[in-house]
Amino acid sequence: MNLKLKIWRQKNAKDKGRFEVYQVNDISPDTSFLEMLDILNNHLIHQGKEPVAFDHDCREGICGMCSLYINGRAHGPDDDITTCQLHMRKFKDGETITIEPWRSAGFPVIKDLVVNRGAFDSILQAGGYVSVNTGGAPDANAIPIPKKDADESMDAAACIGCGACVATCKNGSAMLFVAARVSSLARLPQGKVEAARRAKAMVARMDDLGFGNCTNTTACEQECPKGISIAHIARLNREFLGAKLKD
Repeated sequence: MNLKLKIWRQKNAKDKGRFEVYQVNDISPDTSFLEMLDILNNHLIHQGKEPVAFDHDCREGICGMCSLYINGRAHGPDDDITTCQLHMRKFKDGETITIEPWRSAGFPVIKDLVVNRGAFDSILQAGGYVSVNTGGAPDANAIPIPKKDADESMDAAACIGCGACVATCKNGSAMLFVAARVSSLARLPQGKVEAARRAKAMVARMDDLGFGNCTNTTACEQECPKGISIAHIARLNREFLGAKLKD
C-alpha cells in the first residue's frame, strides 16, 4: 500500500502548529497503524529529519496511551479498538490519512501528536479512590456482592482513560470518564466510604480543568474503545444529586 499522511506537527504548547504531508510506500495491509508510524519515523531519521512524536506503551489496547484522531474519528475507522489495534487494511491504497492529536482544552498539546492527559489523573485524585484498611489479603468472597452489581462495576472499570470520549464530544466533556470511575466504585460496598463526596469532588475538578458539559449526544459511547455505556452518566448524576441533597 502507498499512502499519503497528513500529520499535525507542533513543536510545543506555544507553537501554533501546522499539517505536514508525508509519503509512505509498500506498507503491508497487516501492519498496525503504530507500526506504520514507526516506519515513517525510521525514514525521517535516515533523512536527518525530526521524527513524529506520538504516545504509545503497551500496544495491546490496555493502556490507552496511543490515542490519535484519524480521519475525523477517535482511534480511527474501526469500532471498539484503540489506535494500536488498528491495522492498515482498514484503509485504501493511495488514500490520504489525516492524523491529529486530541483536540480539547483539557488536553493541551505537548508536541506533535502527544497531549498532556494529566487532567484525568487530577480528576482521579479528587475522589477516584476508596479509604479502607486492607490489612492482609482478604478472601475472595469475604464481602458478598450481588453479581449484577459486580458486573456493572467491572464494566465501568474497563475504562482505560484514553480520552476518546473527550476528543469525540462536541463539548469536550469528560463526563463518561468521570462516570465510569464513579460508577465502578458506587456499585461496591468498598466505595461507600467516600460516596457522599466522590461525585461532587470529581465533577468540580472536571469543571475546574476546562472540560465541557454533557448534552447526551452519545458520541462518547459510540467511540469508546471499551464500549462504556452512557448509563453510567445517569448513575453519576444520581450520585451527584444525592450528595447535594445530603448537604
